[in-house]
Amino acid sequence: MSHDFSTRAIHVGQTPDKATGAVIPPIYQTSTFVQDGIGGFRGGYEYARGGNPTRTSLEALVADLEGAAHGFSFASGLAGEDTLLRAILAPGARVVMGNDVYGGTHRLVNRVFVPWGIELETVELTDLDAVRAAVTPGTAVLWVETPSNPLMKISDIAALAEIGHAAGAIVVVDNTFASPYLQNPLALGADVVTHSTTKYLGGHSDVLGGAVVTSNEEIAEKVGFHQFAVGAVPGPMDAWLTVRGIKTLAVRVERHSSNARAIAERLVGHPSIERVYYPGLAEHPGHDIAARQMRGFGGMLSLALRGGAPAARKLVESTEVFLLAESLGGVESLIGYPSEMTHASVRGTELEVPDNIVRLSVGIEGVDDLLGDLLQALDR
Repeated sequence: MSHDFSTRAIHVGQTPDKATGAVIPPIYQTSTFVQDGIGGFRGGYEYARGGNPTRTSLEALVADLEGAAHGFSFASGLAGEDTLLRAILAPGARVVMGNDVYGGTHRLVNRVFVPWGIELETVELTDLDAVRAAVTPGTAVLWVETPSNPLMKISDIAALAEIGHAAGAIVVVDNTFASPYLQNPLALGADVVTHSTTKYLGGHSDVLGGAVVTSNEEIAEKVGFHQFAVGAVPGPMDAWLTVRGIKTLAVRVERHSSNARAIAERLVGHPSIERVYYPGLAEHPGHDIAARQMRGFGGMLSLALRGGAPAARKLVESTEVFLLAESLGGVESLIGYPSEMTHASVRGTELEVPDNIVRLSVGIEGVDDLLGDLLQALDR
């Protein structure tokens, strides 16, 4: 029987404790496991770097919600990306990624993998002809992020998967902004999905983590080996907190999305704002694709301020309900200045974010309070 997303988010990997009947499985706060004789592992558990029941429950849950056969969790989103890339790349390989990806992802490839012998090219992923020209035969990875960070570009996952596969590339989609509730890239043809579980999956700004999911057996075997061999895994408390957050993912994302859409629609045409970047707006260039491949438009939006950098900086320092901080996807609303915060590492590159851009992670507070806060700050 196939259950609804919300039902699966609450129950997958969460069998009540057999010994006590506890509805919430215990946190296995242990680093090692007793063996029944040499090599006699109970449930396959030997040492916590290789596996932990609490971590297993998280991995099973995220894989299920993405429609994947295999899930792997990590100490951070970038730790997951690093492990995946180590697993599927070798010196001389070529990576093509969007020209509007998260700054940390670009930094990881450009400053860690490129010196190791990897070739990197960035391209406008919404221009399929440009992608076809960039993804030449022999390209190892086509890295996609949609909606993108922070300009909210929407890329056609199915079309990009077709282009990538025609060239023999592995197609990876960072699904952090959408979450599995709004978008399932594997169903659209992607080979691998990555998440910063710190964001919408955890949802409460109290845990750091990452995930990699795939149904490709060869990739799964390689990622599993590197996860164990390199060891960038989450502790059991972090895994448990992430599972707890996922239980309310559906209801939270619904509220994030409705709040963000109301704010985007209200701010269009505001005299201080040059442009609102939100895929839920009909005028957004990726609106039709987003409507086709997503089940909603999410809680992230960005604003271009007419007053340039001074106005953008003043805005982010003038809100009261929106908190000035990096990260996103938590229940509380955050505001940031990407040029000097999340994307400072890509200044001077093709990925440099315009200095009049402000990014909003719209939380689940009362929408009137959020609008009032932004309007009073804009009036300043």
